[in-house]
This record gives sequence, C-alpha cells and structure tokens, in this order.
Amino acid sequence: QVQLVESGGGLVQAGGSLRLSCAASGSIFSINAMHWYRQAPGKQRELVATITSGGSTNYADSVKGRFTISRDNAKNTVYLQMNSLKPEDTAVYYCKINIKRGWLPDAEYWGQGTQVTVSS
Repeated sequence: QVQLVESGGGLVQAGGSLRLSCAASGSIFSINAMHWYRQAPGKQRELVATITSGGSTNYADSVKGRFTISRDNAKNTVYLQMNSLKPEDTAVYYCKINIKRGWLPDAEYWGQGTQVTVSS
C-alpha cells in the first residue's frame, strides 16, 4: 500500500505565501506524474499543477506565475510553493501521485487534503 501525508496548509493573509508538502511512503516502485488539486466549498475539485517524472510542469491559468510545483524524487515528495495568495485560493488542497505499474495503467493515490485559507 501507499500512503500520502500532506502538510503546510494554514491561514494566511492575502499576498502571503505558503508551501505545501506531500510525502509518499509504502510500496513505491516508481512515481510517474505528481499533481496538486484543490476544492473550494460548493465547487468541483480542480487541477492546480502537475509535474511529470521528467520535471515538466503545467499550471492552471488561475495560478500561473504565483504557484510553483516541484518534486524531490529521493524523498518521494512533491511540493507546492504558493506566493501572492488571494482569497479565491482558499480551498482544501490535495496531492495525487501516479505510480508506474509496468504495462498496466498507473495506480493513483490521493492525499488526505490540507486546508488553505486566505483572508482579505
């Protein structure tokens, strides 16, 4: 089994910064892509950022230029550096990792979520 532990959420004023971490442990052979999602109250979960195994990144338009996703493969950890935070960034943030399984489709695992609240 694979476990994901998220940390780094909290309450911050608009314009502030937070860094989220998501550490994976357990039966991990090779991690493919790693992602951050978020879900605000009353809204659908949305993809915020992705980083591939090769280090390529993609971001939602709403966070481009403010958020940075990175990974430490030695620690099986993905990070999300969030700068210039806005009240509309308030949400529960979830990490998701894709684990390679040879010729089978990747297995997907989710973190438990961490609350980010940005006050105006």
